[in-house]
Amino acid sequence: MTAYGDVTVEVGADHVAMVEIHRPPNNFFSLEMLGSLADAFEAVDSDDTARCILLCSEGKNFSAGASLHQEDPKLTSERGRIEGGGRHIYDEAVRMFAAKTPVVAAVRGAAVGGGLGLACMADFRVGGPSTRMTANFARLGFHQGFGLSITLPAIVGNQHALDLLYTGRRISGEQAATLGLLDRFVDDDKIRTEAARWAAEIAGSAPMAVESIRHTMRGHLPDAIRAATNRERAEQERLRDTADWREGVAAMNERREPRFTRG
Repeated sequence: MTAYGDVTVEVGADHVAMVEIHRPPNNFFSLEMLGSLADAFEAVDSDDTARCILLCSEGKNFSAGASLHQEDPKLTSERGRIEGGGRHIYDEAVRMFAAKTPVVAAVRGAAVGGGLGLACMADFRVGGPSTRMTANFARLGFHQGFGLSITLPAIVGNQHALDLLYTGRRISGEQAATLGLLDRFVDDDKIRTEAARWAAEIAGSAPMAVESIRHTMRGHLPDAIRAATNRERAEQERLRDTADWREGVAAMNERREPRFTRG
């Protein structure tokens, strides 16, 4: 097992690399954590024995996205830079999309906001009754991020994507499976097992053929995600200065309905 910050990588005899996030219980984003994930993906790419990634998380939730309960500049996407380094969390997202190894995500618990974006970065998603997914950006007075402008419509279709983005509503694992947001729906205690089994099945195919097919089907994504996240980031920075953003975050922290004013 190799550690990259809060992320570990372990390659099994079945050629599956288990990449696990260790920031329980909610696995909130930080620039360092996403950088570690990107480092892990690139390390797997360079390992000739690894042919598929199983992406999973320690704790209750797959990822609750960015923490908005405190003003930590490393936890909010529009401020997610290394001081003096100019890096942004979406730069790390582009690195993940540029990785060559297929990814199967085991989505147990919540995938919220950017956490949903992380789940949608994977080629496939496995979830269960505990799974909850939400693109809750509009409920915060905010613009979606992490490339969801590209990935969400590609997975569920444009109309369903607009619905999820406009309303910010939370959907259950069963609803996510119906929409196609989850590719496989199993009992909670089988989520990781089923994701690992699927990853092993992919790893059993000819690796050069899978890499070639994946490049044909997904090779456009790094450039598309870079362009989308540039737009997402600019809009997030603009909307952060509004009263509606402040109200959305306050309402979330106070567990009440927001009262938006178009301010």
